[in-house]
Amino acid sequence: MRSSKLMRYAMMIAVFSVTCFAAGNKPNYRLLKTHKLGGGDGKTEYWDYITLDESTRRLFLSHGTEVKVVEADTGKVVGNIDGLNRAHGVALVKELGRGFISNGGANEVVIFDINTLQVLGHVATGGNPDCIIYDPASRRIFTMNGNSKDASAIDPAKGTVVGTVAMGGRPEYAVADGKGAIFDNIEDTGEVAKLDSRTLSVQARWPAAPAANITAIAMDTKHRRLFLGGRNKVLAIMDADNGKMIQTFPIGDGVDATIYDAKTGLVFSSMRDGTLYIFHEDTPNKFSLVQTVKTEYGARNMALDPKTHQLYLDTADFGPAPAPTMQQPHPQPTPVPGTFRLLVYGP
Repeated sequence: MRSSKLMRYAMMIAVFSVTCFAAGNKPNYRLLKTHKLGGGDGKTEYWDYITLDESTRRLFLSHGTEVKVVEADTGKVVGNIDGLNRAHGVALVKELGRGFISNGGANEVVIFDINTLQVLGHVATGGNPDCIIYDPASRRIFTMNGNSKDASAIDPAKGTVVGTVAMGGRPEYAVADGKGAIFDNIEDTGEVAKLDSRTLSVQARWPAAPAANITAIAMDTKHRRLFLGGRNKVLAIMDADNGKMIQTFPIGDGVDATIYDAKTGLVFSSMRDGTLYIFHEDTPNKFSLVQTVKTEYGARNMALDPKTHQLYLDTADFGPAPAPTMQQPHPQPTPVPGTFRLLVYGP
């Protein structure tokens, strides 16, 4: 009887924690920890997507020539997957015990053992595979290839490409709905493309305006809402079934990650300029800005821990921007090699 009462009490606490934002209580995200990671080739600093393995509590951080594997709870580096060329992202297929890295500079996917971190193989893809995701509906890995403007579909068990899909523009970050649809930002055309993961065909294209140069996407799969981060400083919320624009918000400069937390209804969007925007889904058709957090310059990539609701961002120190050139009229500050670090934010 006592255990039953405790269970009911725990459920009440969980429900309260999920609904408290809707009741008017704002979140209070702040910096909790900083972990110095270092590493890299000592010549350049580059980082991109962060992936959390919830079961092992490990983070996989792409870091130029390596993927750095870090304990999420302690910040301890437990391994590196080396020999990469501008690594972008990591997708995990737990039932196979395999991980997949989009190794952009080598136009390939690198397959590794999740437990030992040993490289198992290489799969040639289109040009500069950037975003990489696992689609559970088709049981396929997908890479979004920026230079060849297509997507590669890979059988993760066989380690072979089973198809290539022309995306009609430069594909950026993608998200799967778990039912066989993959939604991808087409950065240079200002569209969202809906890809059927089983037939390998593009089923729809919707304009993302007023968002433009969209580089980040997340999804509320229950209410069928897409969250699009545009480099023109606009966050847009779109209906995933018809492409209708629901609402937009102004955001900062250099968005590169957007995440939806299904348990709290919070939407997170991180910027290169060192700002984290937090929105709340009041209803599926109404969203509100509930907090703006000052992070660090360059902390544009992000992962969410659904268990603790903490956020992981990474960045480095920066030196002054180089002199403008005709090829690069607006250069950005230059990251300092060896200063790579992990930032942990939480409520």
